[in-house]
Amino acid sequence: MVAESPSPVVLRGRFVRLEPLDPAAHAAGLFAAGGGDEEVWRWLPAEPPRSEDELRELAGRVAAASKAAGGLAFAVVEQAGGRPIGWTTYHDVSTVDERLEIGWTWYGRAYWRTPVNTEAKLLLMTHAFEDLGMGRICWKTDGLNTRSQDAIARLGAVREGVWRRHRLRSDGVTWRDSVFFSMLAQEWPAARARLRARLTA
Repeated sequence: MVAESPSPVVLRGRFVRLEPLDPAAHAAGLFAAGGGDEEVWRWLPAEPPRSEDELRELAGRVAAASKAAGGLAFAVVEQAGGRPIGWTTYHDVSTVDERLEIGWTWYGRAYWRTPVNTEAKLLLMTHAFEDLGMGRICWKTDGLNTRSQDAIARLGAVREGVWRRHRLRSDGVTWRDSVFFSMLAQEWPAARARLRARLTA
């Protein structure tokens, strides 16, 4: 059975909902949440947007790039207040190989160490494995970004290895090693149970 390509959908949880990223509709809220924050953008492949217009333009490029890679970009929206607080994407999708990557994720600093990332990833993985029929989900992150590596590992993903000198960083000078993680469909039920328990603890 061949997996399905992602199509526009809203994924709803208790703390957040994920909805298709709309640069015009989401830019103001996203800029308020984390625009220009050096620490939020430190490991992302773009310079911090210094204005709402810059963020809107970047959001458009992210949405277009994700779509071109067979994926979908989502705005992460706080359920309680309806405020966009970050974004995340499906990309590098292959329905024949039943795989996709989750990445290009950021949240405003006020939402770090909250249930936001756990629930957003739970929604994304549930949809990918159970609705789209994927057999493998992948993540990659900068080898120096230990906070991201720890967060991915807490999802239950398996660290696969390092691609050395994989990508030029956004500073245009230094090169990053990328650390790869994955989760397979047969590993998903146990990971799902742990993540659900964490959110209800």
